[in-house]
Amino acid sequence: MTTMTPRPYIDTMEAERKTRNAVRGAFAGFFVDMFDVYLPIVALAPAAVYFRATGVSPGTAGLISSLVFVAALLGRPVGAFIFGHFGDRTGRKRTAMIAVGGFGVVTLAIALLPGFKQIGMMAIVALIALRFLDGIFLGGEYTAASPLAMEYSTKEKRGLNSALIMAGFPVAYVAISLLTLLMLNIAPADGLGSPYVEWGWRIPFVIGALIAFGFVFFYAKHVPESDVWENSQSSSSSVRESPMRELFRGANLRNFMQVFLMMTGLWITLFMVSAVLPGLLKSEVGLSAMQATTTVLIANVVLILGYVGAGILSQRFGRRPFFIAFGIVAAVLGSAFYAWLVNLSAANFGLVIVLAVVINLIVVSCWGVVVAYITERFHTGVRASGFGLGYSLAIIIPSFYALYQTWLGALMPARYTPLALLVIGGILMALGAAIGPETSDVDIRDAA
Repeated sequence: MTTMTPRPYIDTMEAERKTRNAVRGAFAGFFVDMFDVYLPIVALAPAAVYFRATGVSPGTAGLISSLVFVAALLGRPVGAFIFGHFGDRTGRKRTAMIAVGGFGVVTLAIALLPGFKQIGMMAIVALIALRFLDGIFLGGEYTAASPLAMEYSTKEKRGLNSALIMAGFPVAYVAISLLTLLMLNIAPADGLGSPYVEWGWRIPFVIGALIAFGFVFFYAKHVPESDVWENSQSSSSSVRESPMRELFRGANLRNFMQVFLMMTGLWITLFMVSAVLPGLLKSEVGLSAMQATTTVLIANVVLILGYVGAGILSQRFGRRPFFIAFGIVAAVLGSAFYAWLVNLSAANFGLVIVLAVVINLIVVSCWGVVVAYITERFHTGVRASGFGLGYSLAIIIPSFYALYQTWLGALMPARYTPLALLVIGGILMALGAAIGPETSDVDIRDAA
């Protein structure tokens, strides 16, 4: 006698499969995104001489190097604006695939670039231009893939799924760092003409491009379009106006400004840890390059667990109190541990690692909740636009952290300037969360 499986059970299993694939796709997209972001910082840094202009002042050379990184940051809001519109109008899935495929092509193009010795300043111009174009596509990936994953997640799982997606950040950093160390052992970097400078740095870029193309294949085959978005389209009785116009007025604009304020604080605190601290480990603490790299790697490995813990805590206590508490902790305890760390010496290497881990946990792990929170703040019709721009535009002011540190350096020792910015960032995070509502119980299937 044949027994039939109840239909509700089949529907539940199918829904869970779609959710898993959507979350995996968003994680993979964010991993590729952050892998690509760190390529010029980690993989290209030992081969910087390949693109370095000769006959320019050290200040100009430093400016050129910073532009390679900043160009991608400036491209991200542009990409969020462009792809956010299409994510809301034509669908999340197609938009995510085009964006990731785009930065896969651009990353491969960077891997094939000739250097300054071959084509002069055009090599530098081409690198910066490609990084800006890369940033545009990067801004489109999370704009579409992250809301899609959240729209398939139940209320009870959004916090954890958000953390799993955002874990792509530390995982990508660890992966690119280990890959670069491996390549440096295979092809040492010892000035212009050395193996790593000539060809070794290209391998991580090629791998980054291949991962992006693999994502597109997986997404096309296994990740369905958001049923929330499709239902909103089919239930709409009239043609909606431009998502961007809808986003920047009325309640949507107020939601956006609140998210913008909170995310500005998050970006400031993140830069103090991810961008500034590694340099201070060498300049102030006195660690060797290998010791500093080891410290950052260990901190990022532990941070993966921190993201998961943050997602669980926000689900238990609510997003609003979570971010308020985290902002206060980052401002008070984060700055205190930071001050302790930069006053240590390399002789206390073990304690340095412990403090770096603690700082990452109490300052950065709150990012595990960002995907869920921003998704919950916008309704379906403007969710991709609101997510992309709320995430990306807030990066602009914090990106000038080096300038703020210079100003603060006139008032305090340079090693303590990150502490002041940590306090400011933590306050903005807590204030931004405080003026917003609780979102963990929001029904994101609302297509208003």
